[in-house]
This record gives sequence, C-alpha cells and structure tokens, in this order.
Amino acid sequence: MSTPYPFTAIVGQDDLRLGLLLNAVSPAVGGVLVRGEKGTAKSTAVRALAALMPEVSVVPGCRFSCDPAAPDPACPDGPHEDTSGVSRAARTVELPVGASEDRLVGALDIERALAEGVKAFEPGLLADAHRGILYVDEVNLLHDHLVDLLLDAAAMGASYVEREGVSVRHAARFLLVGTMNPEEGELRPQLLDRFGLTVEVAASRETDQRVEVVRRRLAYEDDPAGFAARWADEEAELRDRIAAARALLPEVVLGDRALRQIAATCAAFEVDGMRADIVMARTATALAAWAGRTDVQAEDVRQAALLALPHRRRRNPFDAPGLDEDKLDDTLEQNGGGDDEPEPDGPGGGGGGGGLSPQEDGPDTPPSPADGADDTPGAPVPGQGGEQQPVRAGEPFRTKMLSVPGLGEGAAGRRSRARTEHGRTTGARRPEGALTKLHLAATVQAAAPHQRARGRSGRGLVVRRDDLRQATREGREGNLVLFVVDASGSMAARQRMGAVKGAVLSLLMDAYQRRDKVGLVTFRGRDAEVALPPTSSVDAAAARLESLPTGGRTPVAAGLLKAHDVLRVERLRDPSRRPLLVVVTDGRATGGPDPVALAARAARLHAAEGIASVVVDCETGPVRLGLAANLAADLGGTAVTLDELRAESIAGLVKDVRGTGSGHTDRRVA
Repeated sequence: MSTPYPFTAIVGQDDLRLGLLLNAVSPAVGGVLVRGEKGTAKSTAVRALAALMPEVSVVPGCRFSCDPAAPDPACPDGPHEDTSGVSRAARTVELPVGASEDRLVGALDIERALAEGVKAFEPGLLADAHRGILYVDEVNLLHDHLVDLLLDAAAMGASYVEREGVSVRHAARFLLVGTMNPEEGELRPQLLDRFGLTVEVAASRETDQRVEVVRRRLAYEDDPAGFAARWADEEAELRDRIAAARALLPEVVLGDRALRQIAATCAAFEVDGMRADIVMARTATALAAWAGRTDVQAEDVRQAALLALPHRRRRNPFDAPGLDEDKLDDTLEQNGGGDDEPEPDGPGGGGGGGGLSPQEDGPDTPPSPADGADDTPGAPVPGQGGEQQPVRAGEPFRTKMLSVPGLGEGAAGRRSRARTEHGRTTGARRPEGALTKLHLAATVQAAAPHQRARGRSGRGLVVRRDDLRQATREGREGNLVLFVVDASGSMAARQRMGAVKGAVLSLLMDAYQRRDKVGLVTFRGRDAEVALPPTSSVDAAAARLESLPTGGRTPVAAGLLKAHDVLRVERLRDPSRRPLLVVVTDGRATGGPDPVALAARAARLHAAEGIASVVVDCETGPVRLGLAANLAADLGGTAVTLDELRAESIAGLVKDVRGTGSGHTDRRVA
C-alpha cells in the first residue's frame, strides 16, 4: 500500500483544508464539494484526510461495517449476536466516473434468486464506504443514473438493490467528498445541494509558495515513507485536535442570536428549502468546537455561510458562485452581530471561505462601425472594415426541446430517444455479459417449455442460465449540440446581436438541463474558428459567447466546413453521441466567388451524413430574402425565426428532419 501524502504538508489551500477538517469533526455537516482548476491538490487533500479520521469499531466478519454497539437489524450478514467489535481505520472508497450500477450498489445473483430462492449478494462501493468516506473525483462527469443512486443513499442513509421483487437493503452512511473542474461542466442542482460545504481552490500566484509546493512534492516522490515520517508529529497533533473537537462538539451551545443570524442569512440570499439553515448550524457548531469553544459566535456564523451557501444560491449555470460579503456582513450586523469576537483558530480562520463578490456589470459600450457590405435593410448601417466591441446578451428565456430523430445509444441525458439502462421497457434480449435488468416475463417464457425435460416435480420453476433475458429499455440521451454562430457585419446591429446572443444563451441553458455536450464555432471576415471545442461546460460556452466580437463579411461556407471538421473528430472520439447542429445566421453569405453556392454545397455535406440541424433565422427588417430558409433546406433541417424560438409552435422542430445523425439507424434488438 502506497504512503499517502501528509495532510499537514499541503501548502496553502486553507479553505480546502478547513472544509475537510470540519467534516472530520462533525460528519453530520454533510460532506464537501471541492471546485477548482486541475493540479491544485484536490485529490491529494481528500486522500490524506483518511489518515486523520478516528478508527471505527466494526462487527468481525461483517461486510457492511456494522457498529457492534448498534448493529443494523436489516444487515444482509446479520443478525449479529452480542460481540466485541474490532477496530480498523476509516476507509476512503473511490467511485470511478465510469463505474457500473452494480459496482456502486452491489450485485444480486438473479439466477440463484429465482432457482434457489437465496439472496446471494455481493456488496458494492456504498457498502464499503459505510461509516467512512466516499470520494468521487470529477463528480460532475458522473452518469445521471449513478447520481440518482447517490442521492437516494445520501437521503435515506441506506442502499436498496432490487431485481424483480427480490430486494436487499443495507445501511450506507458516509462522508461524501467530491472534486470537480468547473470547466468540464456543472453539477445537477439536486446533487449540488447534497454537499454540505463547497470550497473554491486555485493555484497560488505567489512565487515563494509555488516553490515550496514543488520542493515538497519532489521530496515526497523521492522518498514517500521518509517524507511522511518527517511530518508524523504534525499529523499526530492534528489527529489529536480532531479527536478533542469531536469530544467537545456535544457541549457546544448554539444560542438564539446565532440561530437568528443563520435564518436571516439564508433568507437574505434566497436559498431554496431549509437544508442550508441546518448545514450552517452544524458547520458553525463544528467551527466553535474546532476553535476549542463551547459557544457559537458571529464569526462562526459568517464562516459557515461562506462555506455552506455559495453553491446553493446559484439559479442557473451562468451565475458566478460565491457570496456578496458586504451583504453578508450587513445581514449579520442587523441580526445581532457586530461584537468584537475572536476568529476561529486553525486553517481558514481568516474568514475567506471561498466567497466571491459578484462581478459588476460594465457599462454598455456603443458599437463601433463594422463592415456593412451585406447589411440588413432597415437596420443601422455599419462602416467599413472595423470591428465592433462585444454586445451584451439579451435576457435568456425558456425554449422548447430540439431533438435528434431516430433512436440512439449515447450517454444518458434528457434530449433524444435512446436505448439506455433506465427508462421504459420495450423488449427483451439474451444478456451480453452480466445480467443487470431482468425481463421476468420473457425469462419465464423461455424456461417454461423445458420444465418436464429438466425433471420439475414441485411448484418451483427450474431456471437455467440460458433462460435469462435482459430487458431492453428506452430513455433519453444527451447529444452534442454544436452552435455555428454568424458574427459578421450583417449581424452587427446592436439590437439584433443582443437578441441573437440571448437566444443562444437560452439554448445553452437548455443544453445544460438536458446534460448535453456543447461546442461553439463562429464565422466572420474571411474565416471561421472554433471558439470552444465540444465540452460539458455550458458556462464556458456562455463566457465565450459574451465576449464574441462582430464585424466583417459573412463566410457561411467556412463556418459550415469548420463545423463539419469538428463533428468528424468528435465522431471518432465518441461515436455513440449523436450531434445536433444549430446554425444562427441571417443566411446572407458574402465574400469570395459565388458565396451562396459555396454555402449550399457545404450544407449538403451535413445533409449527406444525416446530421440533424436547425437554422435560427436572424434576418430582420421589412424586406426579407429568406436565405436562412434556403440554407436549412440544403442542410435537410428546419428554419425558425428568433421570435418563433420563444413560441409554442417550435415544439419538435427537428422531429421531421430526414436521417438519424452519425449513421445510426432505428434498429430493434431481436
């Protein structure tokens, strides 16, 4: 077993260390989500925490870590008779992003359950993590069905495994710790709320601190055991302090003034539900115990708010995380704060907490002239050759669902129809590998003709492995939504570009909710560029969109060809994820010889490959040429105006697009 990096040897990252330590003091806080860029010691700190956790007493031989003082009456390995427990170190169990459902919750031998009536159960990671730490690296990339299972276990403190009426239940109470890089996508709000605390981490910009990080890391890699030995005294001291804080925790008094401050703060920041109030109360109590006090002070409440509220006040993926600390201080002052109270000791005691002030909106800069050779009639005429400053996006709105036709097999999501592990049952097939979803009726039907030959004498059904049938199910998948946005001079009129950005922002929000990957290609002047390669981070796409400059001619063909290249590469990387092409333009191709014909030829490349597409027609003014509709026809897709994008009439826009995208066909499994 490798020697973990010592927790006390981590340089800086005070908020990260404090969040983890508070959960070690009081597991009831509810875990911690660590957000930050790669290479900031997120995983190192989490793995190092296990060495500081107190040992747990377990029933000997119990695979579910039952407490001998209060064994689980429903434990599959029970019932447990009175016995003295054995002590072992607290476990840190890592959940891989690509884990299967059976690996997480455990597997039940369906064949033995049907034929012999026994519950042959193999525990999963949730059982291993009971009374320990469940660590999910890159938790934002976790599949939706695994997220649902985690939510259920976190809410009920137990895991249930059910297969056609045969069920197993066991306790599963664990400290949930997740790490993520926000650039790779955000978490579902339901899972986000399950984390008690959140901390933001970033690499230090101070030279001396960076030097010390490198020095310690190299020393650890050269001699892990020797490096750990040099930090053994600090580790022992911190371990003792955690134990002392745990012992003091029941004696900490949460007074009425602190409770009023907690309630007022949660109300002021308009967080949903009451979980935030409870988590803040537990965190403030743990902070007081960590500081060696038996009373909760205003600074404890302030620090608790900075750790427990930032991830709960976000209303959409484009909101910046963090709290307005001036507003927080005013709220605490108005509700009994303002006393000169000492700050909590230990890492993070300075009250940073990861809170960030909201970004102030900058002034609207009037657009400068741009190339207007293909300007829309009735709109302001830009000048020649200039580039406009980025225009602020209009207010986002709710859109109707755009979907890819046919039946796919991509990653689970909420957009297009697909064969998935979860959803409504549509048929049965022979299992390929381990059986995960039994189709009971088909299994009985397959076994019934052979009962006499198998010597059946009683009422029980004689089932063999060859009789088992896997249920085929239909659900929803996430797609790759590739936006191709016209940023040319004809789009540069201030009012129009703001509306266009608002529409794309609305579609991005829809993509976030439907668990899609998104990409952004822009075209202007003489060429097109990939402003954002396909990613799960829709807020990164929104940031690129916000800073998008406009001006120049309209190379529609270049934009479509660039999109074709992006989709070709993504098809090799992830062949099961079907694309949806969203082209945002007025269709006025300019520049070069016969630009309209070139655009039509580029569009027909997409149509030939069956790529589902929709053209958002941005043409305005009293005279409309209908070029966007012609482009949509060449793409084999549908055209919709900006106004129609808001209307009820756009439901199922892509439903009638010819082809199924990425070469997938709607085939049934025999």
